[in-house]
Amino acid sequence: MKRSISILVILFATIVCHAQSNHYLKKEEAPLDTMFMPAPPAFGSLLFEQDFHMYQYGKTLRKTERGKQAIKDADTSAGNILEVFSEAFGMTLSQENTPEIYKLIATMKEDAGSYATRCTKDFYKRTRPYVLYNEPTAVPEAEESLRNNGSYVSGHSATGVAVSMVLACINPERQSQLYKRGLDYGESRWIVGYHHYSDVKAGQMVGALVLPALLNNAEFMKQLEKAKKEFARLKEQKK
Repeated sequence: MKRSISILVILFATIVCHAQSNHYLKKEEAPLDTMFMPAPPAFGSLLFEQDFHMYQYGKTLRKTERGKQAIKDADTSAGNILEVFSEAFGMTLSQENTPEIYKLIATMKEDAGSYATRCTKDFYKRTRPYVLYNEPTAVPEAEESLRNNGSYVSGHSATGVAVSMVLACINPERQSQLYKRGLDYGESRWIVGYHHYSDVKAGQMVGALVLPALLNNAEFMKQLEKAKKEFARLKEQKK
């Protein structure tokens, strides 16, 4: 009996540690978006009309190269994020090639994509455009799972900006390219039909506010230093 209890305790501790490994911040340490974000555009307003027209424009891009990029950007796994940011970073980023950078991004990405956007999503519960217009997206496999998930603000967009800023801390010489890629990562969401244009713009704003919180986190700073040293070593090897 005692052995069974011990095994359960160890299993519980393992589960807790695994769950905590996906974040540096506690929920209360992330920016509280409901404190500073306005309400989403009201139905029938000029800003809502802009959302509608951008949604229509996005559909025309889905079969273009930009549309293919948007579909690729839908994957928020750490491996895919590093892959799509590699060109902007100027180096192949992957779990194999840059394990310390991988660990940094894999742990912080949901501090932006989940913790920093959850309150506004839950408060407004805005209907996603593909649900509102009853039309398919460019990434059909995620439609059912996100159908009842709030559209405002965009977690993908927050993630893109926050990741770009963290990578720019590692490689400041490529900051402009990284910021552009981070913005493009979010813009992909209105192209594929999962977010209104205003959701994306709001998400990008929230994402930019995550880095200050991370910079006050000791574990993040420790891993950031490891990532910087890894990059410096690989950069030196390329010379």
